[in-house]
Amino acid sequence: MIRAYSSTIIAFPVDQVWERVRDFNGLPSWHPAATDSQIEEGHANGEVGCVRNFALADGSGRIRETLLSISNPDRSLTYDMQPGGPLPFVNYIAKMTFSEITDRNETFAEWRAEFEAGDGQTDHWHQFVAKDVFLGGFAALEKSFAN
Repeated sequence: MIRAYSSTIIAFPVDQVWERVRDFNGLPSWHPAATDSQIEEGHANGEVGCVRNFALADGSGRIRETLLSISNPDRSLTYDMQPGGPLPFVNYIAKMTFSEITDRNETFAEWRAEFEAGDGQTDHWHQFVAKDVFLGGFAALEKSFAN
């Protein structure tokens, strides 16, 4: 089992950051790896059970993720990745959590996932998720507020 974890400080208020991230279909508005996202039929955006289906910016395919839980008081959301996409991940479940840094009016952001690498490249995929997806995503999220 791979356990990827990344955290950072985002220099914007937690409510502002959470408002952007809690839009489950809004991933392409801040994460550079995602484009052309849509919520599949059957659920509304942000409703537990909804599936976002987005294209990867590198053109390698589409990823489908299901919103498993969302909590506004805790400013957290949990989602899984459906099998069959371009990444060889098995049993992928991720959680994002955002907390207020009270003395600076900034955000402590955490992103974690547990999954298996279907192709056996455990070290490669651990680094890819922790660095490229999570830390790269957080950097882009922070930058999205400057625009």
